[in-house]
Amino acid sequence: MILRRLSISLRKQDWFTVVIETLIVVFGVFMGLQVNNWNGSRADRLLGEDYVERLISDLERDLGSAHALTNYYDEVQQSILDADRLLASPDPDPQALVVAAYRASEFTYNPKRRATWDQIVSSGHLGLLPGDAIIGELSDYYRFQAADQDTISRLQDTPYREVIRSLIPLTVQLAIREGCSDLVAEDGSFVGFVVQCQLDINHDLLKETARILIASEALREPLRYQYSKVASVQNNNGGDLLILENLLSTLQEAAGP
Repeated sequence: MILRRLSISLRKQDWFTVVIETLIVVFGVFMGLQVNNWNGSRADRLLGEDYVERLISDLERDLGSAHALTNYYDEVQQSILDADRLLASPDPDPQALVVAAYRASEFTYNPKRRATWDQIVSSGHLGLLPGDAIIGELSDYYRFQAADQDTISRLQDTPYREVIRSLIPLTVQLAIREGCSDLVAEDGSFVGFVVQCQLDINHDLLKETARILIASEALREPLRYQYSKVASVQNNNGGDLLILENLLSTLQEAAGP
């Protein structure tokens, strides 16, 4: 309608009306652009808030997993110390020795949740997060995941794990897995070992297995090396816990009440 009136005014050379109608058109375009900008900014703000909430959820779950992993490897480390002590004992309890030696080789890994972060990066939405500092901390946290996973995965092929699982008869290993296994949390993560072992196995076989372990020349040095490998995992876990607590504090503050 305005454009038609503008066309008529131009033909009549009614310049005052032309100017007024032109200003109306320009103002309308300007306001349309402003509304689009406001809507875009609001959409970005809401998307950024959604990203923050999802990151908080992911990191809270990571924090729980990191605590579970720390508890688990605390028990693995204690098993290493117990196995070393019992191997040096003149008359160790066979079951205590065999179980400690086996548990000293245990391994678990809880993968971190990174789907939200990967979506933010792949979508080019880093600028929607609250501040460069938090972006840098998140980048460091997710970048070091591969190194953390590599450190833990090496526990799957340590010399001690190979030796101990070669020396202990399969029947004994199966009995340990059946009656002396891992503690599992509600989310499926391993958080330690059962307190009271129930081994359905012949005592003479346990005694013979303990004798084999004590007599083995290939066990002591790999056992000590195993402790250092688990200690490296625990150092990384400790660092993850600090980073996660700081990240969660910052993001929760940004999310507000």
